[in-house]
Amino acid sequence: MNARILFVTGTNTDVGKTVATAAVASAALRAGRKVAVLKPGQTGVSPEEPGDAAEVRRLAGELTIRELVRYPEPLAPDTAARRAGMPYLSPAEVVTEVAELAATHDLVLVEGAGGLLVRYDDEGRTLADQARAVLDAGLPAEVLLIASAGLGTLNIVSLTAEALAARELPLVGVLVGSWPAEPGLAERCNLADLPRSADAPLLGALPERAGRAEDFAALAVTALAPALGGTWNAEHFEGAYRPDWGPLRSKG
Repeated sequence: MNARILFVTGTNTDVGKTVATAAVASAALRAGRKVAVLKPGQTGVSPEEPGDAAEVRRLAGELTIRELVRYPEPLAPDTAARRAGMPYLSPAEVVTEVAELAATHDLVLVEGAGGLLVRYDDEGRTLADQARAVLDAGLPAEVLLIASAGLGTLNIVSLTAEALAARELPLVGVLVGSWPAEPGLAERCNLADLPRSADAPLLGALPERAGRAEDFAALAVTALAPALGGTWNAEHFEGAYRPDWGPLRSKG
């Protein structure tokens, strides 16, 4: 099997996972690859509304989208399922769907709900368990972490990276989901600190409101590193925003 399987998770909700998933999908489509996007558990969307997978297709273009379960309330999947009286989603169901998609696509993107350890069932199984199950089935799963740019992100990135390492899940890198037009000192310093916190490379920075770009495909290529199909260069980007530390002062 030659397909790449990439689980997309975030440090939190609203960090830009869906737009990031669309950007990776768009770059792959532009390179002529066959792409599928799987949303295992969609919450906070009614049956007739378009979900995150549909938003990825709107931004990226023609690709395969799949959704396994949909819960109406915008809550963690296990809570949303329990309140709706609906079945929980099991890792085995995700393995089956991922294997089917990987057999006919070059890239399979699996977008999680919230962060890595958000629960999907009453046994406490998470997106990490889904990714681990895919790996245990002999499929080549990796994880892409979408992070915010500002204060507080380094701690969550470190915790997520430790959780992945404890489960022997490969972290391909970190992608900033929304880079501000006018970054402050914290954001600029975090460009160097994020890869250290994750012990993994920084693989791009999507500008804020990227989902509204007139040419999303072109934006995606320039905002993603080569490992994700783009042309973004971490050294050049960091150099453009490197803080002026000023002269060092001796102690005492």
